[in-house]
Amino acid sequence: MLAAIGVERLDDLLTDVPASLRATARPELPDGLDEDAVWRRLTGLAARNAPMVCFRGAGSYDHHIPAVVPQLLARSEFLTGYTPYQAELSQGMLATIYEYQSHVQRITGLKVACASMYDGASALAEAALMALRLRPGGRIVVADGVSPRYRQVARTYLSGLGVEMVRVPVGEDGATDPEVLADKARGASGVLLQNPNFFGRIEDLAALVAAAKGDGGPDAPVVAVAANPIALGVLLSPGEAGADIAVGEGQPLGVPMGFGGPGVGFLATRMAHVRQMPGRLVGRTVDGRGNEGFCLAFQTREQHIRRQKATSNICSNQALLALANTIYLSALGPTGLARVAALCHERAALLAEKVGRLTGWSLPYPGPFFHEFVAVPPVDPATVNRALRAEGILGGADLGRYEAGWSGRMLLCATERRTAEEIERLCGLLEKFG
Repeated sequence: MLAAIGVERLDDLLTDVPASLRATARPELPDGLDEDAVWRRLTGLAARNAPMVCFRGAGSYDHHIPAVVPQLLARSEFLTGYTPYQAELSQGMLATIYEYQSHVQRITGLKVACASMYDGASALAEAALMALRLRPGGRIVVADGVSPRYRQVARTYLSGLGVEMVRVPVGEDGATDPEVLADKARGASGVLLQNPNFFGRIEDLAALVAAAKGDGGPDAPVVAVAANPIALGVLLSPGEAGADIAVGEGQPLGVPMGFGGPGVGFLATRMAHVRQMPGRLVGRTVDGRGNEGFCLAFQTREQHIRRQKATSNICSNQALLALANTIYLSALGPTGLARVAALCHERAALLAEKVGRLTGWSLPYPGPFFHEFVAVPPVDPATVNRALRAEGILGGADLGRYEAGWSGRMLLCATERRTAEEIERLCGLLEKFG
């Protein structure tokens, strides 16, 4: 094979990969093992995974997953399903995607949703590209309350396009000031917000959207909001607040944390913007005999349309994880989702109250929050987290690892899974640092 393609060694195929990124040592693999030996080795490795009580969020959250979610996902017609290129032959898969889109429309308050995105970060980046197509020639304004990881991905998507990305700092209360945002948003193509924001603060979303849009004329910037889908059970939706696009990470809706992935993004927008939406859209229709059916109504990606007309290079959807979102939301219903959101806030409020009373600890951002809040420990957050990890607890996110200006602060999170006993135990350990 090497001779046929004109190279001498396998390593010659890697010349385009920088030397610093290439593995220098070959893995030492054992001889072949029989089935029982493989099973014993793998179960031994699995036993080394220590269960931890999670008080960390920052984008991935430890929520209860109803048993119906993994049970239905394990059905062979779902688990082995491939992206339906001959989609009309996969009516069952299209029906589930259509139901997923309907759920996303309901929780975001917008009229149309696509058939899922890769993850929340790339969904926000796609929203920025949508804004540039809808309002060409301007800059993208992004609030510092947007997750720094999301901002980083959006910056990567925009690199090479000659588009300026302008940041809006949060105020002393950890929220975005509408007046500052209004000043930065003049003449912009798009404005990117997050609610609740990265620091857990609940923003005055309607005021921010109004400030970003100014007089609301035809040249007003496109406003995209990254939203926590659990919080949408109780908070004003992006659509109700006047936003043009809503995006987010669907991991909280029935998807395990999975050591950081995979995720599943959602994106919804107004019907007027549907032709600029990335990815694909499943629609409901009737056939020649009057029978209801489903089809891919929009397929504006490079595999289906001429490159210059494509709205994205998304090559797939997250159909299986989107189905997990669908089953989760169907099982809970609107009252169940609101109950989970209320429990999250209740547990986080209890945690914040106890942490705020600890000697040497402080909570720098007053005002309403959802299920995360910033705390300032009396010692370095990394020191706190090392001690907690030894006790089987995953502590809050060290904000200094995201941006140098946030050093000395940590982001604590409590979902509905955290019990009063676990919160009491955590605070007992945190008290030792005072």
